[in-house]
Amino acid sequence: MIEVILINKVKNNNYVFATVHRWNVDAYKRHVSDWPGNWTLITKQEELSKENIKKLNSRYIFFPHWSWRVPSEILDLTECVCFHMTDLPYGRGGSPLQNLILRGHNSTFISALKMTSDIDAGSIYVKKLLKLKGNAQKIYEDSAEIICQIITSIINEEPEAEPQKGEPVYFSRRTPQESKLPKSISDSKLYDFIRMLDAEGYPKAFLNHGSLNIEFFEAHLEVDGTVSAKVKIKPESNKKKSR
Repeated sequence: MIEVILINKVKNNNYVFATVHRWNVDAYKRHVSDWPGNWTLITKQEELSKENIKKLNSRYIFFPHWSWRVPSEILDLTECVCFHMTDLPYGRGGSPLQNLILRGHNSTFISALKMTSDIDAGSIYVKKLLKLKGNAQKIYEDSAEIICQIITSIINEEPEAEPQKGEPVYFSRRTPQESKLPKSISDSKLYDFIRMLDAEGYPKAFLNHGSLNIEFFEAHLEVDGTVSAKVKIKPESNKKKSR
């Protein structure tokens, strides 16, 4: 008589959600009660230590937005999933939303990819459509919801990531000085320029007039093609002190 022993593989149901922006934290709090498993929220760089990640023993670490390079020792410990607001390999690099709007895109894809030491070069788990309507704040908040939908599918299905296909196109990270409005710009481009920078923590579109710094936000494209927006005016010296 042959004795058959069945061994049940226990699924690792520990997960980490690492982010630095309020809208991603808010989306996490809305969805985490619907997700299976044990979840840990990380919002500070020092919390993403090798010792802490070892202790958490997570199946995945999800990075909706992270401001620091993740050390290779963390990448070696567990599967790290990051999210990029382009149809990779198109748009690798910094400031994806602003670069997309400047290029006239009305929609894009959120690419969920396996994080590697090469920026935005990892294999793709899934892509999901994102409309680029409204100001940057609304788009980021919309993207947070889509990212949570993607996380739901990844933890339930554990898909294999597939290598990126096609020739990479690279974006350059924008600097605060590039938020200065161009001297010559059409009404529709003016609207796009203001809205693409209108989000918490981002340098607003601005102009200098003498010693004054004029920031523009909450722009609207009117039916006659003109642009209306709110402004904040402050002395140039105050702007420099606030940096």
